[in-house]
Amino acid sequence: MKQAPRPHDLLWGFTPEQLPATAPQWAFTAVAAGGPVVVRRAEGKPDVVAVGIRGRGREERFGTWMALDHVVRSRSPEQLVAAISSHPIDPPALTALVWAKPCLDATGLAWGVTGSAGFQLATGIRTLHAESDLDLLIRAPAPLSRSQALALLNKLDKAPCRLDIQLETPQGGVALREWAQSSSRVLLKRASGACLVTDPWHLAEIAA
Repeated sequence: MKQAPRPHDLLWGFTPEQLPATAPQWAFTAVAAGGPVVVRRAEGKPDVVAVGIRGRGREERFGTWMALDHVVRSRSPEQLVAAISSHPIDPPALTALVWAKPCLDATGLAWGVTGSAGFQLATGIRTLHAESDLDLLIRAPAPLSRSQALALLNKLDKAPCRLDIQLETPQGGVALREWAQSSSRVLLKRASGACLVTDPWHLAEIAA
């Protein structure tokens, strides 16, 4: 691959032989079907990437490792934006995605679709239901002020379903909703684990 996989990327090429013998049977079935695995946030190892396998139900999630030389195709959350229909479609999460696209495009920031909606857009497999949230990612290489975050959130909260939006900073991921609030510290998700910080763009301000 030209670029190292990043959290939330979808990867194809994982085979049942790469699963540990202790993996649940549903994971072997899911991998054998040829669907993608999703890159998860974890400490790196040479020549492998941390991935998650999803089954049919929300309780069917399994974390493991994938050899990078087995990756035959990848799709980033941003690339999935091209799969969005220009007309509202069911379920509500996809209707919300069509609705939110102009607002997200107007930020000038790269953004993409993750979670069940991303998986459905990438594979055509119906993973969303009527109560599904819409999971999105916004790349935020430079600091986004709390007032900017709140203004954006106020616009997006008018969507036809709940949006779960993560800001991806150079240091890790932080929930837009949490950053827009007035709490002094927010939860930053990093490869080494989650930690409370006062500024998710600067590691020097990681809280004890």
